[in-house]
Amino acid sequence: MKFNTKTIHGGQTHDPAYGAVMPPIYQTSTYAQSTPGGHKGYEYSRTHNPTRSALENAFASIENGTYGLAFASGLAAMDAVMKLLKPGDEVISTNDLYGGSYRLFTKIFQDFGIKFHFVGMEKASAIEDYVTSNTKLIWVETPTNPMMNIIDIKAVSEIARNHHILLAVDNTFATPYLQQPLDLGADIVMHSATKYLGGHSDVVMGALIVKDKALADKLYFIQNASGAVCGPQDSFLVLRGIKTLHVRMQRHCENGKAIAEFLASHPKVEKVYWPGFENHPNHEVAKAQMKDFGGMVSFTTKNNNFSEAIKTVEKLKVFTLAESLGGVESLAGHPASMTHASIPKEEREKTGVVDSLIRLSVGIEDIDDLIADLKQALE
Repeated sequence: MKFNTKTIHGGQTHDPAYGAVMPPIYQTSTYAQSTPGGHKGYEYSRTHNPTRSALENAFASIENGTYGLAFASGLAAMDAVMKLLKPGDEVISTNDLYGGSYRLFTKIFQDFGIKFHFVGMEKASAIEDYVTSNTKLIWVETPTNPMMNIIDIKAVSEIARNHHILLAVDNTFATPYLQQPLDLGADIVMHSATKYLGGHSDVVMGALIVKDKALADKLYFIQNASGAVCGPQDSFLVLRGIKTLHVRMQRHCENGKAIAEFLASHPKVEKVYWPGFENHPNHEVAKAQMKDFGGMVSFTTKNNNFSEAIKTVEKLKVFTLAESLGGVESLAGHPASMTHASIPKEEREKTGVVDSLIRLSVGIEDIDDLIADLKQALE
């Protein structure tokens, strides 16, 4: 089954009760048993819920995985992965990553005795310098948030495999429409399903997808024991969102390209970060592992001027100034004061997250309206 068909039919069956095409919303916490332990596969909705099960099957299908898990948020999904570790273990992470991920690593799990190394992975070989006998996990974002760096998943997976280290890839920006990390050697794929998978800015959710049964069993145990699961209504919404993922991503990519090219030619823009440019440092890697270059674009205004960047985002009318990304509507954000404010300024700026940086989540509106909006805000 090809990807565009998987988004609609992958892992799905018609409801056995009445043949409903869409899985019903099973809004229940518990299930009747004929005798203690005698049930129809469901006993308590923290452990399993039919609507969530349908969504988890869809997650597995579109990422070419075997097992999918749905969580209350992307950070809850990450939290479950971190709980595979124990005090003394070490993690090598992308140095440019979502501020919430950095906060979870440094403010929560670092206090539990887990050591984190934040490394620029544009050259995969840089990872080797940080590998020790205690290294248990490599955490990758690609494209990275918000600098749009590209990391060679296949090259990193070879390093991880040689050293018997788990590799987890945050695939939120790319989505499985553009790249499928499990096929490139990753052990775990993570999504903030709040973003492109849901696609309509109306739900908060996270996802993990794996192929290995033993790893899946550990994660299912953590999911049930820790309890950070999503509800059936949210499961229904994301399952509905996935069914249009392929057509939405086509427009996100088309509009993203047009916006990146417009910004690159504008006199008030200093630099544009988008992996589709031939001069992007890892453009060839992006071409090899991605189907297209996505709808996320970051740029800096001239002179690294904080106030100019703030005025620019405040003047936008079609783009909405807001946190998050991946919805059908275009959003603009100022990472230094919004999504990445939890990262110390000196650490942010090492990776390029300067005060003038603006991040755009390019939606699926008419491209002429989006360009006109950016033009009036910049000028």
